Amino acid sequence: MATDNFFRMMQIIDDVFSTREDPDQLQVDEKVIARLNDLHPSALSEFDDGNGPAIWILIIPTISALMEKFVRAEISEQELFDQTKPGMKFDCIYLCSATVLPEYRRKGLAAKMTVDAVKKIMEVFPVKKLFVWPFSEGGKKLAVKVGEECGLDVGFRDSEM
Repeated sequence: MATDNFFRMMQIIDDVFSTREDPDQLQVDEKVIARLNDLHPSALSEFDDGNGPAIWILIIPTISALMEKFVRAEISEQELFDQTKPGMKFDCIYLCSATVLPEYRRKGLAAKMTVDAVKKIMEVFPVKKLFVWPFSEGGKKLAVKVGEECGLDVGFRDSEM
């Protein structure tokens, strides 16, 4: 059953990322969610406030060779995801998206959720770097904070913020 929060979250995703108009961005559906879980169970995190999702965090553990191609815009976000396979020895993490309802922003919840997810992945894989393609100043700040808290260098793909 879809909730009011769900529809609000989907509107934020449309407004910020415009994924429906950009085939190069990851198109999240049930198949993608299942594959994210195959990469690592912490790749997708959700905070439900009792009225549906209030925060969604999506991170993709991957390998540096693919991430460098993505940062140089040689491959799309969708191609990065498609070429990242379960069983790879992941050495970096792509902070794909952090979607937060307005009333939960600037409370540290998204940062905590992201740090927790990154650290869970770091328990299994020798992650050295975090990457982000920032669509907002908040997304950029989140990546820097997560990098600091996890002891990771942070790399950026240029965006038209």
